[in-house]
Amino acid sequence: MLRLRPKKLPILGHPSRPSTSLTFSRRSLFTKSTGPTQSPLRTALYTTVFALSTGLFAVYYFDARSALHRYVLTPVLRYALDAETGHKVAVKVLRSGLGPRDPIRDEDRLRAEIWGQEISNPIGLAAGFDKDAEAVDGLLDLGFSWVEIGSVTPKPQPGNPRPRVFHLPNDAALINRYGFPSQGAASVLARLRARIPTFYEPDATSTAALRPGAVLAVNLGKNKTSAAESVDDFVTGVKTFGSYSDVLVVNVSSPNTPGLRGLQNRDLLESLLSEAAKARDELPPSPLTLRRPKLVLKLAPDLEESQIIDIADVIRHSKIDGVIVSNTTIQRPSSLTDPNKLETGGLSGVPLKPHSLRALRTLRTHLPASVPLIGCGGISSGADALEFAQAGASLVQVYTGFGYDGAGACRRIKDELSRALEAEGKTWGEVVNQAVEDLSLKEPKPVMQVERGEASIKNLIQEAEELKSVLDRLGDRIGAEEDKLGSESGQAMLTVIS
Repeated sequence: MLRLRPKKLPILGHPSRPSTSLTFSRRSLFTKSTGPTQSPLRTALYTTVFALSTGLFAVYYFDARSALHRYVLTPVLRYALDAETGHKVAVKVLRSGLGPRDPIRDEDRLRAEIWGQEISNPIGLAAGFDKDAEAVDGLLDLGFSWVEIGSVTPKPQPGNPRPRVFHLPNDAALINRYGFPSQGAASVLARLRARIPTFYEPDATSTAALRPGAVLAVNLGKNKTSAAESVDDFVTGVKTFGSYSDVLVVNVSSPNTPGLRGLQNRDLLESLLSEAAKARDELPPSPLTLRRPKLVLKLAPDLEESQIIDIADVIRHSKIDGVIVSNTTIQRPSSLTDPNKLETGGLSGVPLKPHSLRALRTLRTHLPASVPLIGCGGISSGADALEFAQAGASLVQVYTGFGYDGAGACRRIKDELSRALEAEGKTWGEVVNQAVEDLSLKEPKPVMQVERGEASIKNLIQEAEELKSVLDRLGDRIGAEEDKLGSESGQAMLTVIS
């Protein structure tokens, strides 16, 4: 029997091992034929299928409502990368202009009003996500009506050492100890200026967001190297960003900057709010909005009731336009189960909601209706948003819920809220107005100028009548005395004559 012994094939092109016809024959079994090219019709078909598939995927991807974002991309980002890196990737995607968008127009029942300005819906994004104003337009594209950048510090600073952000997926929560990492005011200001169109003509409805029905807020922080009791960093922030924002947020509530929460103490807070308001009032009207920005205070949820009452008294005697309640908490509820619960920093997400809601309700009852409140902390559904409205919040903000649910979080919350309002037969504005009227501190009703004039005239008439009555009584009394004296004098004369 003929047997073939294994034989090493020669190396093609090697001078000492020339190629053989057998070698070429064997290669022909495994190599692609170099015969006639593919049919043009088949190539066109493949190209068309590829183009259609790419187009359909693009339509699906760019729709923020797509399940892809909530159930695929966001979880992959969360589990494949550490929390801070995942956060940065999300910001970069939204900055690139390749992020998804909310394609649906907000329903009329979602319209909200604050400071006499109408915005399309009550769902905003809290500070902390876009710290350096990199993705403002990408976030507005997701349907948020209020985008708050920062916190921004006057000078660049790195923040606390990494790791400094921790997911608590078992508790739908997050712990961070970022410590105000910031590229600094100059860098952020340059980005805000770059957003402004070359030919821009503002009118009475214009906002710094450069979108109808939306506002842009800048959250102001202070550098770690600044003196704990100094208010200079906040004053600098007001002067720097006043012309490029609708709202300036004075943040004295972060737990990750030593001494910052001490500025919530009455004496220091009075000085801070006075200086910040003075700096704001000295600003010229913004070239973007033709108005000066509103000044808002952001508080911690860990304040005692007596502290909240003290702060409310300070706010009533200040020029502060509103309050955000609240920031993250340093408390650790017993319900937490995730191993990361022991990390140091501020806790946000679902476990924060009872604390922020309690603080908001307390503050609402000690502030007049003229000072609006913005609810923040643990809001991840339409039901949560409605609960804050019923407690007297004019708007709400989300943060951690957005991080867990992804690009479609804002649209989902708005849809849930719309259905809840429809079931109650009310609009967002009606719910808020009723709650604010019922819960707010009652102010003495101002007396109209005409009413004051009428009241003054009535008082004068009454006083004149009383004076006339007194004079009449005095005249009667004098007349009686004269009659008595006349009678006594006549009697005396008769006696003398007799």
